[in-house]
Amino acid sequence: MFHDPTETLRIHRYVDEEKRCYEEMQELGFKLATRQSKAMPDSAGDMFELPNDKAWLQFITHKLPGLRERGWEIDIYDDFTFDVTPVEDWYAVIQEQSENDWFDLELGIIVNGERLSLLPILINLLRSHPELMSASGIAKRRDDEQLLVQLNHFTQKGGEPIQVALPYGRLKPVLATLGDFYWRDDGNNALRLNTADAMRLTELEGLPLIWEGGERLRRFADRLADIKNFSVSVPERLNATLRPYQLEGLSWMQSLRELEVGGILADDMGLGKTLQTLAHLLVEKQAGRMDRPSLAVMPTSLIPNWMDEAERFTPDLKVLALYGAGRKRDFASLQDYDLILTTYALLPRDVELLALQPLHVLILDEAQYIKNPGSKAADAARSLNARQRLCLSGTPLENHLGELWSLFHFLMPGWLGDSKHFNSNYRKAIEKDGSEERLQHLNARIKPFLLRRTKEQVATELPPKTEIVHWVELNDTQRDVYETVRLAMDKKVRDEITRKGVARSQIIILEALLKLRQVCCDLRLVNSEPTTGRHGSSAKLNSLMEMFEELLAEGRKILLFSQFTSMLALIEAELKQRGIEYALLTGQTRDRRTPVQDFQSGKVPVFLISLKAGGTGLNLTAADTVIHYDPWWNPAAENQATDRAYRIGQDKPVFVYKMIARGTVEEKIQRLQQEKAALASGVLDGRTAGDWKLESEDIRALFAPLPLASPSSKLGKPHCICLGGPIKHL
Repeated sequence: MFHDPTETLRIHRYVDEEKRCYEEMQELGFKLATRQSKAMPDSAGDMFELPNDKAWLQFITHKLPGLRERGWEIDIYDDFTFDVTPVEDWYAVIQEQSENDWFDLELGIIVNGERLSLLPILINLLRSHPELMSASGIAKRRDDEQLLVQLNHFTQKGGEPIQVALPYGRLKPVLATLGDFYWRDDGNNALRLNTADAMRLTELEGLPLIWEGGERLRRFADRLADIKNFSVSVPERLNATLRPYQLEGLSWMQSLRELEVGGILADDMGLGKTLQTLAHLLVEKQAGRMDRPSLAVMPTSLIPNWMDEAERFTPDLKVLALYGAGRKRDFASLQDYDLILTTYALLPRDVELLALQPLHVLILDEAQYIKNPGSKAADAARSLNARQRLCLSGTPLENHLGELWSLFHFLMPGWLGDSKHFNSNYRKAIEKDGSEERLQHLNARIKPFLLRRTKEQVATELPPKTEIVHWVELNDTQRDVYETVRLAMDKKVRDEITRKGVARSQIIILEALLKLRQVCCDLRLVNSEPTTGRHGSSAKLNSLMEMFEELLAEGRKILLFSQFTSMLALIEAELKQRGIEYALLTGQTRDRRTPVQDFQSGKVPVFLISLKAGGTGLNLTAADTVIHYDPWWNPAAENQATDRAYRIGQDKPVFVYKMIARGTVEEKIQRLQQEKAALASGVLDGRTAGDWKLESEDIRALFAPLPLASPSSKLGKPHCICLGGPIKHL
């Protein structure tokens, strides 16, 4: 209405209504301003203000719309600091690369009908607020707290500058799951992620996002998050009963295969990593997917174990040990086999020929052998072509995180970045700075691809005592000496039996067996002169030191029994050389209490005990591992020694290892113990009672020549089956 400026107008005020509005503003948090607010023009009347920027943003985004709905007239000046444009929606776009192992992910907001990627916005945010890179920094922000973002540089439409308020409740999942990738500012509006990182998408599922594309990838992410619950049946003609955790391991391998990714089976020693892997290969063959051979690479000493377990558990698999001087002739027929076995030493020599053969599954047993990514074996393994890659190792991380990176560099090259990126992103923060957050972040990334079960974790699935045969191959020097001694003893025994008969020839038989056993243990037991053979004096001692390294890395407490005190002295010297603390108990030990206390208290992790001195009368429940270096012929004597650890008061599963030299009298006596129980309680434990009858065929078996050295040769029917449980006789 027009009026003359000289006229006086009388305006009627609605005092009650003004009071109601004033009270409502107080309820919204407004207070009468005591100073000029930057939110108000100079010409305003009574001024009200909010206490801080957070309160203004909260008011503008959450409470102002309600005032308008109730009829309030709101005028916002152009220079009002907290004028924000509403975010219409949030979106996520996935572009999968069908021929590559990566995908592009764009997260963004829709403002005034325009899509704006969050990537450049959050890069700016993280540069100005680096504390938001950590979980603790993110947690300090309330979900209802708003982040004011200027969009001048991000909108493509131009026009007046606009800004939006983004709630931390929506930003937190994005920053927590993808924050470290935002540092890769390559000028794009999307993040390029490895397919193996798809599980991060599951963390975003709770956000109200408009998803476009990536349906297959999101299903893949869901499977990764639930990878161990993949249902799989035990393959037919698997000659073993899988324990629940072993079936879980098989299911996990099958999930990895279906998702076309690799993984590390990092079970403790003795939980059946080989058996689970063989079962996986048998499933593949029976499903018709194994149209190529698989290859397993391992230390030389494990070739016989794989051959033995494959023959025992999965006889349907056709296995080739690509080993020895004559292996070249087998390269032309690799396609004819289901599983090929080779060693880390031979792999670099044969890699050019092996690279010509496409593989179904490539397996690295004792995969810590490639912990140095620059080694020839690691480089050769990475160059092979396989549909799936698996690592088996009870100790995938021995010294530093770089070793774990090397294994994943073999499994999924580039996934954890290059070595320099990994060191700066994880190693420094975790190893030097002790960052629990970075450790959790790394664990979350590798969790689907690393399956680790310790004996303590699966103790409810294990019997109280587990017996495992640890096979050893004699080295060339030992084989030569063994054959020399065998020929001499064979003639001596036969001559004695001819003169006196079997029953009266026990002393000569025991003497002959003793000599052959000593050759199996260490040549220095039969020859005081230093051995100059190419492989040293004892393959069994070398294998024992490898076992110690792995078992001690697992924190195991070990009892080692030997009948020969002279053998314990040789083992003692090796432990001293390696700096491994130990206790010793023999018939010469006068103070038996001190070594027992040292072991029981945890002062030393290894206890060397002679069978005669320590086979009875000791309580050593601190032990969880028993090793019989030269198994005693009488099982009762062995059991008495084992029971030093396996007795009342023991609260841990006990694992018992018998070290047996394959093809020697040690293996043959083990078989005879089963086939002729009377023999075990007769001549072999020194009894003279005539309650047994040693036949001529038994004599021939005990003193038969060694089989051929090739691991692929048939070494006789396996005499036991070990599934991480009690030995079951066949």
